[in-house]
Amino acid sequence: MKIQAVFFDVGETIVDETREYGTWADWLGVPRHTFSAVFGAVIARGGDYRETFQHFRPGFDLHVERERRAEAGQPESFSEENLYEDARPCLAALREQGLLVGLAGNQTARAEKILRALSLPVDLIGTSDSWGVEKPSAAFFERVVQEAGCPAGAVLYVGDRLDNDVKPAQDSGVATALIRRGAWGYILDDADAAERCLFRIDSLAELPELIRKHNEG
Repeated sequence: MKIQAVFFDVGETIVDETREYGTWADWLGVPRHTFSAVFGAVIARGGDYRETFQHFRPGFDLHVERERRAEAGQPESFSEENLYEDARPCLAALREQGLLVGLAGNQTARAEKILRALSLPVDLIGTSDSWGVEKPSAAFFERVVQEAGCPAGAVLYVGDRLDNDVKPAQDSGVATALIRRGAWGYILDDADAAERCLFRIDSLAELPELIRKHNEG
C-alpha cells in the first residue's frame, strides 16, 4: 500500500533532548553523567524513563516539578537549535511529495506550544496533552489514523522507540519506520518489531527517497 501520511514522534526523532535531560540533572543537583547513566539503566531493564527521577528523589512528581521549574524561571524548553539537523529538511521534502505530514508524541501542552511556534513544515501537530491519550495506547494510534484521514496501512509512523512507537503502531495496523538514535534507539531490542518495520534508518535524510521509491514501486 502506498504511503499517504507520515507522522513523527517528537523526542529523539525530531528534537534532540540532550539539553533538556541535562537541565533536569541540574534541577536535581546531580552530575549530568550520573543522571544519564541511571537513565540508561532504567531503559535497559524496560522501565519507564520517569523512574529515573525516583532514584535521586523518591516520591518525585514530574508534573509538580515541571510547575516548580516554570515558577522558578527554568521551564522545560527547547528551540530551533535543539532540532536534529535532518528534521526540517525531511519534513519539507515529504510535503513536497504531496504527503500529509504530522507530529504526534507524548508531549505537554507547553511543548506543543513551542512546536507550533517553530513553524515547522507540517500539516498538523498532536500531543498526548491535547488528545487526552498517550502512547503506547491503541487509542493514540487510532487518533493518528483519524487525523491522517486514510487507511491505517497508508500511514507511516516514525519513531526511535520499539516499545512506545513501533510495536504499538504496528499493532494498530500502521506502517512504521525506526530511527536509530537517542538512548532508546540504541538500547532497546525487539527483533520481531524491528523486522516488521517498513524502514529502518539512521537519519531522517534517508526517509524521503525511501518513501518515494516505495510509492513508485
